[in-house]
Amino acid sequence: MITLTGDTHRQFKRIKEFCEKNNTTKEDILIILGDAGINYYGYVRDREVKEFLANLPITIFAIHGNHEMRPESLEYYHTQIWHEGLVYVEDDFPSLLFAKDGEIYNIGGKKVIAIGGAYSVDKNIRLLRGWKWFLDEQPSDTIKSYVEEQLNRVEWKIDIVLSHTTPYSYMPVECFMRSVDQSRVDYSTEHWLDTLEEKMEYTNWFSGHFHCQKRIDKLEILFENYVVLD
Repeated sequence: MITLTGDTHRQFKRIKEFCEKNNTTKEDILIILGDAGINYYGYVRDREVKEFLANLPITIFAIHGNHEMRPESLEYYHTQIWHEGLVYVEDDFPSLLFAKDGEIYNIGGKKVIAIGGAYSVDKNIRLLRGWKWFLDEQPSDTIKSYVEEQLNRVEWKIDIVLSHTTPYSYMPVECFMRSVDQSRVDYSTEHWLDTLEEKMEYTNWFSGHFHCQKRIDKLEILFENYVVLD
């Protein structure tokens, strides 16, 4: 079984309940569409969370969000091939896998591309309160170039897109935080995703980030719900 869900933000009680309800095994894959929160503080403080997840009967495949560290920035991660694409993995926790942006995976016989990252609309509050904020939360120009190179390689034809945020034209404006001044929000990632979406031939697109559940044409935003890939 291959299942997708939205942001967990380091709260995994519902994932445990999902495993119990569905009698999952390590052969089953749960895709978290960013902001899993597994890599948030660094090695020592994150280890307890990783041990909890590693003991669950499921394999977790996480897209990069904006409220977490990039695994490639942490020295204890290395890359390995998983479903024909590169993932970041830690030797102690082989069932916790993190997507490399732009990699195209063969998951369930489908071509699946991962495109993580977004801007934190709560950036100023986080900095004011001393909470974690990550400078590399959005995809860099290098990452964007790699994503486009990968799409060129498959002639811009893909089965499933997994991203943290959505293309700009698909943003669920009714879910925006009313306390946020939208004129100060950096939507460069969403505008870039718009250019990809316009050029790409795809079957389904799944995103998280907005803490709501909504389907728009072929794109679906997930939060605490689950979607099983056919």
